[in-house]
Amino acid sequence: MESNEIIAVSTNYITGYRVTKVFGTVWGLTVRSRGIGGNVMAGLRSLKGGEIKEYITLLNDARNIALQRLKDGAKSLGANAILDVRFDSSDFAQMMTEIVAYGTAVIVEQTGKQGDLVSLS
Repeated sequence: MESNEIIAVSTNYITGYRVTKVFGTVWGLTVRSRGIGGNVMAGLRSLKGGEIKEYITLLNDARNIALQRLKDGAKSLGANAILDVRFDSSDFAQMMTEIVAYGTAVIVEQTGKQGDLVSLS
């Protein structure tokens, strides 16, 4: 693992690593709006049913931004990994979507044994 790389996993352990320090909860957040033109196109597509590509692109981009902000937040604390990564979303003001990525910022060190499972508990 490079010194500037942040490992982000959805589990509470990383095989072959042990947790040496826990910083606590860290998150990355973004709020996105499709804009009036995108909402009109998505609305028209929704009339016939099926997948709405405009929103898929919006949400994929938003999740990538939230994940990068999560990693940046963990790095600013001195962490090199984030355990138990989760995403959540909510809509508000009828035109905006909040995406948050969150997890537990930690420092991990390799154990030298790839079969070892070492967790927070």
